[in-house]
Amino acid sequence: MHPRYEVVIGLEVHVQLTTKTKIFCGCSTAFGQQPNSQTCPVCLGLPGALPVFNRQVAEYAIRAGLATNCQIAPRSIFARKNYFYPDLPKGYQISQFELPICEHGWLDIDKQDGERKRIGITRIHMEEDAGKLLHDGSRGSRVDLNRACTPLLEVVSEPDMSSADEAIEYLKQLHQIVVYLGICDGNLEEGSFRCDANVSLRPFGQTKLGTRAELKNINSFRFVKQAIEYEVERQADLLGDGGTVVQETRLFDADSGLTLSMRGKEEAHDYRYFPDPDLVPLVVDENWIEEVRAALPELPEAKRQRYIEQFELPEYDAGVLSAERALAEYFEALVGLHDQPKVCSNWVMGEVLRALKENEVAISDCPLPPALLAGLLKRIDDNTISNKIAKKVFEAMWQSGDEADTIIEKQGLKQVTDTGAIETLIDEVLKANPQQVADYRGGKEKLIGFFVGQVMQKSRGKANPGVVNQLLKQKLAG
Repeated sequence: MHPRYEVVIGLEVHVQLTTKTKIFCGCSTAFGQQPNSQTCPVCLGLPGALPVFNRQVAEYAIRAGLATNCQIAPRSIFARKNYFYPDLPKGYQISQFELPICEHGWLDIDKQDGERKRIGITRIHMEEDAGKLLHDGSRGSRVDLNRACTPLLEVVSEPDMSSADEAIEYLKQLHQIVVYLGICDGNLEEGSFRCDANVSLRPFGQTKLGTRAELKNINSFRFVKQAIEYEVERQADLLGDGGTVVQETRLFDADSGLTLSMRGKEEAHDYRYFPDPDLVPLVVDENWIEEVRAALPELPEAKRQRYIEQFELPEYDAGVLSAERALAEYFEALVGLHDQPKVCSNWVMGEVLRALKENEVAISDCPLPPALLAGLLKRIDDNTISNKIAKKVFEAMWQSGDEADTIIEKQGLKQVTDTGAIETLIDEVLKANPQQVADYRGGKEKLIGFFVGQVMQKSRGKANPGVVNQLLKQKLAG
């Protein structure tokens, strides 16, 4: 919150859908192809080319609507949003206006004070993307229309957020949901998930909204936070000096951390919306909605709560493990093979995530499947190896893909549990450290850790720590 003004934030998020083809034609949506190689008369806006709606786009929109508690409209209409820009070959964008497919939803977010806050979702509508302008100082500007006609959902929130932190929490939750649903890859760098933030200030106690500035097309959570925080201070300084905020669209410059004026902000009437005469209304019946509902995956928040209740995991563990669908599936597969949820959680959050990060590998491409990791955990349970040796075995398994038993056998890592052999090592350590023995017997019992370390070192980590502790205490007591 700002000390002098109430901050009011609403977000408009563009979610690029993972359909293989575009929303109104059969061109591919694959990213990174040769410019203008994935176009047709429909994408190019050629006279006489007629759009044909991709049904999967509607199914994905219904998924998103159900997951965000929206009402699904039984009838929705496509509209033409008219404006001129070089990357918009038709001179209009096919979108939805008066009758969108989803309305009146909400998401609950966690505030920094631990309270929950409900953020309203005004609407979710379907639309096509525009092309992309490529600016080259020596060759001027060029247009790549591969992205034209790519299917998008625009998710428009109510102006219910009061800080950059709340906006980021909402944005991250929405991002997590659309990736869980499989309708968006969530790649911010490639523009698959883009955010426009509407920011305004008003004096505390005033009900009328202040004049808003729209911060356009920001593609990272960090930059959204920086842009909003800068814009709040900019508007507060302007109002504090007796000035007025102009309704406009502003761009965020990541290098300077500033928002810069781009153009005056249009109103809906400026776009001269009207129903698209080439597209019939979309009718969604209850059977279709229920089919989509039945196929929805368990969503992150529900999964997190289930992990806390069913597996008795700490809230932090449950949050980490449920954050990504593929990670949650890995964890659940591991628990299914090794029914010790907290042990499985520790290993997935510890060694598995560490190795993935160090090797820059996604969990979906993890070279160590749950079945192999479960085999390793079983060898800790039956005292074949210690936890310390298990980490060494884990590294070897990660590199080779071999089973734990194979590596333990090849490298001679089996834990020593023979009390006679361990006693011999203990005798050697005690004989080599008479002063420490005297100090321990004189009351410095913390030295037990020193003796355990010496024995483990002599055994090259293979002695059973529990047996070492027990035998040491017996010998030192004598």
